[in-house]
Amino acid sequence: MTGGNEGATESCKNMGINTHTIALFSQSMAGGGAERVVANLAQGFVQSGLTVHLLLARAHGQMLADIPLNVRVVDFKQDHVTRTLPYLIDYLHTERPAILFSFQTHANLIALLAAQLARTSARTIVSEHIVLSYSAKATPGHKEGLLPWLARIFYRRANAIVAVSRGVADDLVNVVGISSNKLHVIYNPVVTPELSEKMQIIPLHPWFAPGTPPIVLAVGRLTAQKDYPTLLRAFALARQERELHLLILGEGEKRAELEDMVKSLGLKNDVQMPGFAANPYAYMAHASVFVLSSAWEGLPTVLVEALACGTPVVSTDCKSGPAEILDYGRYGVLVPVGDDEKLSREILNAINLQPDKKALRARGETFSVERAAEAYLTLFRSLLSENA
Repeated sequence: MTGGNEGATESCKNMGINTHTIALFSQSMAGGGAERVVANLAQGFVQSGLTVHLLLARAHGQMLADIPLNVRVVDFKQDHVTRTLPYLIDYLHTERPAILFSFQTHANLIALLAAQLARTSARTIVSEHIVLSYSAKATPGHKEGLLPWLARIFYRRANAIVAVSRGVADDLVNVVGISSNKLHVIYNPVVTPELSEKMQIIPLHPWFAPGTPPIVLAVGRLTAQKDYPTLLRAFALARQERELHLLILGEGEKRAELEDMVKSLGLKNDVQMPGFAANPYAYMAHASVFVLSSAWEGLPTVLVEALACGTPVVSTDCKSGPAEILDYGRYGVLVPVGDDEKLSREILNAINLQPDKKALRARGETFSVERAAEAYLTLFRSLLSENA
């Protein structure tokens, strides 16, 4: 990371926190938006002079390669974060970090329970990346309302709660009953100097060869949340108007269902789902339009990444995040959730328009790692001064 790094390190020293250990706690480093946030923050904190430990239920996933070498990775070797409780308690007793910072709902609940049982002096920060009320209703294996109910019990024990968007924050206040004095909105750290370098690469996929049809791109796990059936129906409508290709990068439990849908729509020659891509930015920068079809989100990092690549964006106006990222339509088109006809029309419109790539990239830069790291350093200083 370059540009402003020396200032970040100096501000960290001025806060007197550069000798402290920050423990980041997550499920794994499998490919996803939250995991990319963990990797970017780890990099930002290290380059700001902090000692960083990354605690993982299981140390696996494509994004482990993005973790700086001087970050200590602690592998609890458990299949799910809920099984890490005794190991996390032992870690807190042994290592005594200054701050325990967890990511996503299940990890947040375990982190707060472990901190209580360990009677640790560590300040606890939990970060919520989704609209919890939406996710709880759609999560298989959980009774409706269970996660918000658990969050109401445990989140009040945190020293600070970070929401990654105003929409997520509003949901936490209204549904979970979070006290506003503990709640902080800090946008995800998304844009890095490495992104600018990686987006210059032309993907080897044959659809990116000169003279090929325009490419519609989506990036995200193949899950119900992303509502790819709506995207496929929209693409099928757009394909009737002109020759197009659709690429969906990501992996997930809905793959077989989506592959069947592609066949039933007669799109086998025009839609591909090649799985996880280590460098999605190359695809974003060279696609004709980026589409987010999600039913709900928190702060979808892929939208920011697409903007930073200068790519036109069409997104559902789901709760929450897209409207905030796109400044309520100024930097991209917002369509109703589940409206395949409207989505189809706006995909075609975006392909036909000449984008202002400079303006799109400038908007993306507002979600930089440097800005997020500085916001978190300020929060760390505040919490540690309370603990002094």
